[in-house]
Amino acid sequence: MSVASMILIAITILFLVANLYYFFTNKSYKKSYFCPVLFYKLFYVLVATTVGFACLYYLLSIQEPVLIINDPTGEPAEQTFANFLYFSGVTMLSIGYGDLVPIGVARFFSIIQASIGLLLPAAYFMKGFSAAQQSEEKA
Repeated sequence: MSVASMILIAITILFLVANLYYFFTNKSYKKSYFCPVLFYKLFYVLVATTVGFACLYYLLSIQEPVLIINDPTGEPAEQTFANFLYFSGVTMLSIGYGDLVPIGVARFFSIIQASIGLLLPAAYFMKGFSAAQQSEEKA
């Protein structure tokens, strides 16, 4: 990797970090419903759930392959924790690139994981919104 590309990558990462810092520290929205504690809790729960499902896929792969490569050959994907973590993250965020496909019992668990990935953020949003409305009603 060239020095110029490394500098551009570093600048891009700093830009992203600065934007996130600005978002979390900007106090200009007086009636904002954003709760940093709830956001951090959601983030850590999603990360832990993603890692947990990656471990589950890894343990399931001890008996038989649980992921195949989505191409005409349908060969099993390399059974590494990194692949399972990638698949788990893609499933949790409901991105579904389709490059790795679950087979066997992993299909059931991937549906459960995708459901959690959709419903958990919605539940946190509703919890945060109702708490904000309750605090408004008390004031």
